[in-house]
Amino acid sequence: MSERLPETPSFVAAVMLAAGSATRMGGRPKCLMQWDGQSLIVRQIGAWRAAGITDIVVVLGHYAPAIAAVLHGLSVQVVHNPHPQEGQASSLRIGLQASAQACPHAQGYLIGLADQPLITARDITDLLQAHQERPAGCTFTQARVAGQPGNPVVFTPEVRDALLAASGEWGGRQWQQAHPEQVYRWASGNAHYTMDLDSPEDVQAFTLRTGRDLVWPAPGGTP
Repeated sequence: MSERLPETPSFVAAVMLAAGSATRMGGRPKCLMQWDGQSLIVRQIGAWRAAGITDIVVVLGHYAPAIAAVLHGLSVQVVHNPHPQEGQASSLRIGLQASAQACPHAQGYLIGLADQPLITARDITDLLQAHQERPAGCTFTQARVAGQPGNPVVFTPEVRDALLAASGEWGGRQWQQAHPEQVYRWASGNAHYTMDLDSPEDVQAFTLRTGRDLVWPAPGGTP
């Protein structure tokens, strides 16, 4: 079993997945939607940084030039998936490979999405704390909110190695299915972990829930 994470997240490396085609969102990069004038991906990176995470890899694929533009000047490592149509598992492997090279001594890996508008620094620290206190034998921690799986997730270098050795569409979900006894399904009442934006209906649900609007950047303007 891996050594427990330290109380500080300084030994946690992070991978943010932002390579998808967003077909259910009409073919527009959903992570560039803005809340109070700031794109969701920048807000998410800010939350991770505020939680103390300094090593962040962002994986781009579809819409890479537009997304990379809003990341300019941020202290993140941007890597590209040349074949994003192969699915999220391929992006995960590319991100983990870059992260393992940049932060070889990481004791934990935080994997998250770029389109979770409600995730805060406290949510990240709570998740890392849950992983630190995970039951013996567990190597993968995922929040469960009313029975629904949440994001981000955290796992150990052993899981990283298994995912890097995989191929095709075999990713985090498939690893969990193959190793259910090693998954810590952390019960949480925090619905932030289960809200992401895959469709216009999700955006409407966000507005109904929060009373706040998400808007697309103006065409030709700065996202």
